[in-house]
Amino acid sequence: MLDLVIRGGTVATACDVVRCDVGIREGRIAMLGEGLGEAARTIDAEGKVVTPGGIDSHCHIEQLSASGIRNADTFETATRSAALGGTTTVIPFACQHKGMDLFDVVRDYHGLAERGAIIDYALHLIVTEPTERLLSEQLPRLVSDGHGSIKLFMTYDAMRLHDEEVLDVLSAARGLGAMVCVHAENHGMITWMVRRLLDRGYAAPKFHAVSHPRLGEAEAIQRLIAMAELVDQPIMIFHVSTAEGAATIRAARGRGVKVWGETCPQYLFLTVAELDRPDGAKWCCSPPPRTEADQDALWQALERGDLSTVTSDHAPFAYDETGKLRAGPSPTFKEIPNGMPGLEARMPLMFDAIVSSGRMALTDFVRITATAPAEIYNLADRKGSIAVGKDADVVVWDAGRRVTLSDDKVSDAAGYTAYAGRTVTGWPEVVVRRGEVIVEDGTLHAAPGSGRFLPRSGGRAAAPTGRLAPELDPAKNFGAELG
Repeated sequence: MLDLVIRGGTVATACDVVRCDVGIREGRIAMLGEGLGEAARTIDAEGKVVTPGGIDSHCHIEQLSASGIRNADTFETATRSAALGGTTTVIPFACQHKGMDLFDVVRDYHGLAERGAIIDYALHLIVTEPTERLLSEQLPRLVSDGHGSIKLFMTYDAMRLHDEEVLDVLSAARGLGAMVCVHAENHGMITWMVRRLLDRGYAAPKFHAVSHPRLGEAEAIQRLIAMAELVDQPIMIFHVSTAEGAATIRAARGRGVKVWGETCPQYLFLTVAELDRPDGAKWCCSPPPRTEADQDALWQALERGDLSTVTSDHAPFAYDETGKLRAGPSPTFKEIPNGMPGLEARMPLMFDAIVSSGRMALTDFVRITATAPAEIYNLADRKGSIAVGKDADVVVWDAGRRVTLSDDKVSDAAGYTAYAGRTVTGWPEVVVRRGEVIVEDGTLHAAPGSGRFLPRSGGRAAAPTGRLAPELDPAKNFGAELG
């Protein structure tokens, strides 16, 4: 006997859409077909759309910033909001700051997640001090323990790595089969612009966008790609915001470089104009929102597959003295913590834009929000699709339900949504995590700590191509030990 049957829905994967029942037993999908038999519980999905649970592979949860501010969400509040929005797996960060031991950092984040996570999770490792011990001892151990991805910053004074350090980490990751994810912006351009703007009194939130030149994104992406090509290390470029950035990734992929890119709802639905509001600090994130032309270019990049995923980059800071207004009611753009909430809104925003508005196919929605991140981050054996044997992470959508997003409806701890006033068509009605109904009719039915850690290696995407640059090719006697 089945534990749960989702009956009569329109079931979508990244490849197909079919009307069928989904049979679930012991937390996994056991059967797909018509007229499945008796079950302990049946959900009527007639007239509904059934998709895999979303995977948000870039979000900041219970994370301490380099300036000492902890973001507003705990694992409990963040994953609660994720579940209510149709996301069943997250990959946040174990964030090393300078002077911290990476083993201690990872242990502490696991402790937070074990107490609070409501949905399943993995962890990216943020590396800010690539010492010899970290590279030769800690990363091998942590990757072996299931932390198959590393994040680097090319900007921020307290976080960034210099090019030589980036190469050290890329080389170490190649040997370990780990994916490397990067915040790619030109640090020198940003620093130079910030100083000149503030010196001239241009301090309002809207000048945050000016301080992050669009050319700085494309330049950093190009430089990163060159470094990755040198040592043949696959990379994921986070939160691409500009047409030029997407074009740089497209060109590299066209010549066979193993580079992936993601973008975020803030770059698909918001523009720089948001920062010129009286409460513009709410929209200060890095990179900043850009222009409508960039939105069009990013959508085209998603349609072509130049960009693979859409993540929230959830970085919640409350709009009060604990977060965005920590420096006072009228902070300079440099004093405003960067980031905005988005875990809960990501899936409904994308369903509305892709499915309800007909911009792309239902299969594309599944690919971008679930299947591609599962494949890139080596979760595809368990997550990212509705297929026999996979975890029963399923969302039943009321495709006709219209919801206007507003601050008073948010479930995270930031207290506001960047998309207030926007109406979406399509809303998660039922959310199933490993066969258990955890959301129904807007109510959460899961306890903090019931989410599970998902150990993983670097995945198929992180396998090197074998094509070292000539400088490192041992067949040409250039010293293989350098790689």
